[in-house]
Amino acid sequence: MPRPSWPGSGRLLAIVDTGPLYAAVDADDIDHARCIAAMSRPGLRLVVPAMVVAEATHLVGARMGPRVEAAFLRGLRAVRIEPPRPDDLDRMAELVEQYGDFPLGGTGAAVIALAERLGTDVVLSLDRRHMLAVRLKSGASLNLFPE
Repeated sequence: MPRPSWPGSGRLLAIVDTGPLYAAVDADDIDHARCIAAMSRPGLRLVVPAMVVAEATHLVGARMGPRVEAAFLRGLRAVRIEPPRPDDLDRMAELVEQYGDFPLGGTGAAVIALAERLGTDVVLSLDRRHMLAVRLKSGASLNLFPE
């Protein structure tokens, strides 16, 4: 799969999962520095599924409190947030059924469906076990960061 760019940007498109978003906020998280570095890579255009925003916001608020949660929400202005489209929901349901033994879950499926819709295989995720097992419709595996 060719490395797609965001239209008009000349930058590499990367879908962001919950783990790196949370780790970037929590300085005590073991993956904090790796996630900050991955999200700060030159040339990346970050896109976050709306379902990931919901999951990450819940984790940040529950673990770090409302002030940090509010700051996190404000920080999301720097990324593009994509809601699921009807076709994405169908694909997410397929993925949840197909990978039900993991379970992959709806939020992980949202990451995959958005990557497919936007034509990228680049995903920022800490869930290497599940994400590396998933195959895109094309049959390709994901290119995961941080490594």
